[in-house]
Amino acid sequence: MKDQTVKFDLKGVAAFLNRLEDVFLVSLLTAMLVLASGQILARNFFQSGILWDDSLVRVMVLWVGLVGAMVAARGNQHISIDIVSRLLPQRMKKAVNAVLNLFAAVVCGIVAHSSLRLVRLEYLDGAVAFGAIPTWALESIIPLSFGVMALRYFVLMLSEVRQWKS
Repeated sequence: MKDQTVKFDLKGVAAFLNRLEDVFLVSLLTAMLVLASGQILARNFFQSGILWDDSLVRVMVLWVGLVGAMVAARGNQHISIDIVSRLLPQRMKKAVNAVLNLFAAVVCGIVAHSSLRLVRLEYLDGAVAFGAIPTWALESIIPLSFGVMALRYFVLMLSEVRQWKS
């Protein structure tokens, strides 16, 4: 009998997750715009509105911002001040970028850890944000997004180190 091995295509999985992330971000932004517009129309034309709509839109702004930050970290496209790197030789830029990415990974890791503790406390508290939605579920994007960003910045740092050494 022939040995059957399963190949794990890491690039394919990453591409799928990236696409899923993009679709989720666009869907979230679209839903947020539809809800906000619907609320404005309901208030202006029908003198009513959905009670929890404003709260949900505020939460969606948080989610859009943090998922957008994850997408930006994926391609190392965050806003940066690029004054010094123009003056550095190419090899030195790689070393500086590696240090900056490591710093970003550590900061994101600290925020992820601290916010995970917050979400855990909210879970234990049992607070409800609106409707029957618990507060911890709405805040769960914070440790998730910062954890993903920490991982991405760490991988970017490793890539910079690899390029710097070669």
